[in-house]
Amino acid sequence: MKLLSILMLSIVSLLQSNHTVNLAFVGDAMQHAPQITAAQRADGTYDYSDCFAHLQDDITWADLAVVNLECPLGGKPYTGYPCFSAPDSYAVQLRDVGFDLFLTANNHCLDRRDKGLVRTCQALDSLGIPHIGTYRDQQDRAQRIPYIANVKGMKIAFLDYTYGTNGIPIQGNVIVDFIDQQLIADDIALARERGANAICVNLHWGIEYQLRPVASQRTLADWLVSQGVDLIIGGHPHVVEPMEVRYSKEHDKNVLLVYSMGNFISNQSDIDCRGGAMVKVSLKMQNGRAVIAEPRYKLFFVQKPQARGENYVLIPESRPDLLRPDSKAEFTRFMSRTHDLVTRHNIDVPAEQ
Repeated sequence: MKLLSILMLSIVSLLQSNHTVNLAFVGDAMQHAPQITAAQRADGTYDYSDCFAHLQDDITWADLAVVNLECPLGGKPYTGYPCFSAPDSYAVQLRDVGFDLFLTANNHCLDRRDKGLVRTCQALDSLGIPHIGTYRDQQDRAQRIPYIANVKGMKIAFLDYTYGTNGIPIQGNVIVDFIDQQLIADDIALARERGANAICVNLHWGIEYQLRPVASQRTLADWLVSQGVDLIIGGHPHVVEPMEVRYSKEHDKNVLLVYSMGNFISNQSDIDCRGGAMVKVSLKMQNGRAVIAEPRYKLFFVQKPQARGENYVLIPESRPDLLRPDSKAEFTRFMSRTHDLVTRHNIDVPAEQ
């Protein structure tokens, strides 16, 4: 009977590992002061239920969806730029709309100093939200890294690093995962040792508002490809930058490289910052290893509130009928400029049809 049970489990595991695993990624989920004001209700609570509703089907399409939480949950008073602190209900709504993993290694993670970083970790833990990038201390990091999600029998490792913290120093024992090749190499090696079928490295890198990746991004991307990772997913510039599928001859496989997905949601006004891209990709097991399939992007636009009681709303490119008349010109301009950029520079990462 015991032998039969082991055999059945092995068969189930084998069948599951042949499934397709769908992943979705979005960029910087920000909370500027006007966003906090728009979400506040008369009873003092904060309601973000309108913000992401039109993208929920795309988010829940994914077996695992990832978002960069670019604002600490630092407690009151809630504040926007330059030092953010968002209500916990913001994270609740991101969770409830379907995001499964929050990235926290970014240049604003220490906006409320060590205390805010610790509170963010505690709040996400209390909400049952997996998160990587910042940690209470070294022991906490050792328990979480590498983060390996077992999805349909496929083990996918996720790592997260930032270029810096706006010059704010760590004062105690908290850990921020900074971009450091030795640290990343060690984490990749540990992920492989722990049985990861695929490795996704998330990076907060580049230069804000630059529409093309800079030399430091390209150099780091080249190195990560040489390390054999499967996905390189970037953010921070607040604008969409090109994406590509790159063949690694050394490892005989394709790698998905996304330099920047732009903003997920924000109050920024520059036309190139008024929206972002959701990147979708599938992973399939072939000959005992994971391969990427069908990478694509989908654009959306942030419609700002016009009147009291309205909230910020993400409008997919396919739903211009949801726009107010005063938003149509900016929507069209953002879509046109962003498509022009990625059409000219993307390599084998088309728009979703």
